[in-house]
Amino acid sequence: MKKIIIWGILLFGVCCTATAQWDEGQLRRQSMKYQRLLALVNAFYVDSVNLEKLTEDAVVKVLSDLDPHSVYISREEVEEMNEPLEGSFFGIGIQFTIYQDTLMVVSVVPGGPSEKVGLLPGDRIIEVEGENIAGVKLTNLDVRKRLKGEKGTLVRIKVLRDNEPLEFDIIRDKIPLHSIDAAYMLDKTTGYIKISRFAANTIEEFEDAVKQLQSEGMRDLVLDLQANVGGYMGAAIGISDHMLGNKEMIVYTEGLASPRREEYATSGGLLENGRVVLLIDGNSASASEIVAGAIQDWDRGLIVGRRSFGKGLVQRQYPLTDGSMIRLTIAHYYTPSGRCIQKPYSKEEDYREELYHRYESGELLNADSIVVNDSLKYYTKLKKRPVYGGGGIIPDVYVPIDTSINYLYFNRLNAKNVIGEYVVGYIDQNREKLNKEYPTFEKFLKNFQVTDAMVNEIVAKGEKAGIPKDEKLLPPVVPSIKLTVKALMARDMWEMSEMYRVFNEDNKILQAALEALQDGTYEKKLK
Repeated sequence: MKKIIIWGILLFGVCCTATAQWDEGQLRRQSMKYQRLLALVNAFYVDSVNLEKLTEDAVVKVLSDLDPHSVYISREEVEEMNEPLEGSFFGIGIQFTIYQDTLMVVSVVPGGPSEKVGLLPGDRIIEVEGENIAGVKLTNLDVRKRLKGEKGTLVRIKVLRDNEPLEFDIIRDKIPLHSIDAAYMLDKTTGYIKISRFAANTIEEFEDAVKQLQSEGMRDLVLDLQANVGGYMGAAIGISDHMLGNKEMIVYTEGLASPRREEYATSGGLLENGRVVLLIDGNSASASEIVAGAIQDWDRGLIVGRRSFGKGLVQRQYPLTDGSMIRLTIAHYYTPSGRCIQKPYSKEEDYREELYHRYESGELLNADSIVVNDSLKYYTKLKKRPVYGGGGIIPDVYVPIDTSINYLYFNRLNAKNVIGEYVVGYIDQNREKLNKEYPTFEKFLKNFQVTDAMVNEIVAKGEKAGIPKDEKLLPPVVPSIKLTVKALMARDMWEMSEMYRVFNEDNKILQAALEALQDGTYEKKLK
C-alpha cells in the first residue's frame, strides 16, 4: 500500500486574486468593536435576546460573503457533517427505512453488532430503551440519535418478527462507511469502480477493489466519478498516484497565507499500466476534479461525460470555542498544466444556478455550446492537447443528456419516495419467495422482470400520495420505473454494487466509455 497522508483539508468548491493580510492591530480593533456591540445589545435592547444565535448569525453572514464554500458548522452538526468523510461511526450496524411509521431493518452489516445478536432484515424495531418508537412519525435523525453512541455501550431494543415481540441487547461497535459503492467486471478485461466520495478510507478501499479486479483479469479500468462531490484532498492524491508515473505532478495549491505546495506521484502504482477512462458529469466536483485534471493533463486516460462542476477552492476545518467549527477556504488548487478550474462566484445566485444555466445555453445537449476562454487555455503535458481553466473539466468524449423523454411524472414519484416505499413493501411481503427463487444476484439480474402490474401498483400509490396519473407522461417513463424498481430491489437484497450493476445497464456515459475502449476512440484521442 502506498504511504499517503490524508490531509485534514477538504475540497468543497474568481481565480485567483490575493488580498492584504490582516494586521494584528486591525483584528484586535474589530474584535473589540463586535464585543462592544454584543454588550450594548445585551444591556440596553428593548427585548430579551439570544446572544448565541446573534453570534452564529453573524458568523454565517461573514463566511457567506467570502465564497460559497466557507461555511459555519454548529456543534450539533459537527459529527454528522464529518462522519461520511471519517469513514466510520459507532452504532448497531443496520440499514433501515421508516416504513408506514415503523422503523424497519432493511439489511444488517455483515459481522456487525446486529448480525451477531440475530437481527434480521424485515424486523420492525418498536422500542429503544423501553421507549415506544412505532407510529410516532420518526425521522432519520431521530433514529440515528437513538441507535448511535459510544463504542462498547449497550442499547436494548424490541422488535416485531412475524408479529412476535423479541428483545435484543446490542453492544455498539465501529461501523464502516464505504466510499466505494461498486466494483465489478464489465467484461473479461475491463473493470468498473464507482467512488461516491473521497474519505479517510477511500485509498485502502480502492486498492482492495483494484487488486480483486486484477485477479479477475482486469487490464483496463472505468473509474466512475459521476456525482462525486469531493472530500479529502489526500484521498484524491492517493487515487491519482496509483495511475500516474513516478514524479509526475498531481496537483499544487497556493493561497495568500498558504505557500505553494506541490504533490507528486510516486513509483509502484497499481494502475500505471493499462487504459483508464474516467466518467464525470456536472455534479463531479473538487476532489474528483483533481483526479480528472491530473489524468487529463498527463494524457494518462480518457475523460468521458459532461463538464464537471468547477470547484477549485481548498477548505480547512478550524474549531471554535464552543465545539462548533468553520470550514474556511485557504487556497486555490491547480492541475498539473497550471489550470485553476474554479468557476466565477461573485454573484451567489448565478453560482448556485450555474448548472441550470448550462441547460438553458444548450451545453448539456451539444458540446459546441460549451463556452471556453482562450485566455485560460493550457496544454496537456505530453500530447500538448488544449485544455481550459475557469470552470470545470471539459471531457475528451462528450455525452449529451437524453431529452427525448419528459421525466416530470417520474421525478414526482421519486420526490415523494413512492417507488422506494413500494420496493420496501414488495420485498417485505415476498422476502421468502424472492430468496428462494433468486439465491444469487446473477440469477436475479438475468431472470427477474418488473411487471406492468407492479408499475400499476406504483401509479396507484402515487395517486394516494397526491400525484395524479399522467396518461401522456407515464408510458415513456415505464422503462425507467422498472429499472429503478429492479435496482432498488438489488440494493436491498444484496449491496450497493448490485444496485449499480442494474442501473448501469442504462448508463449512457458508461456505454460511451466502453465504446471508446472498443472502437479505437481511446487511442485516437490520446494519439
